Amino acid sequence: MIEGFVALYIFMLAAFTGYEVISKVPVILHTPLMSGSNFIHGIVLVGAMIALGHAQNGVEQFVGFVGVLLAASNVVGGYVVTERMLGMFKPRDKGDK
Repeated sequence: MIEGFVALYIFMLAAFTGYEVISKVPVILHTPLMSGSNFIHGIVLVGAMIALGHAQNGVEQFVGFVGVLLAASNVVGGYVVTERMLGMFKPRDKGDK
């Protein structure tokens, strides 16, 4: 029982800290930071898959599935943003205006 409260406390603390850190970053830096942290999103995805693999009841499986789904969308979104950012630096054709 106590372990669940400790896990919930750590989750809430991590969510609050993450929100505070990200809210202080200027908008111009969000894209480079996201492209630079894609590897972290991959690690989160692997961790979510491991947690889903160790799930023993329906609630744990549901939470693990949601974790995998959110982590996978975060990884894909990071690469899409990186691709768009790199596309801004490609030279344009002279026909494009």
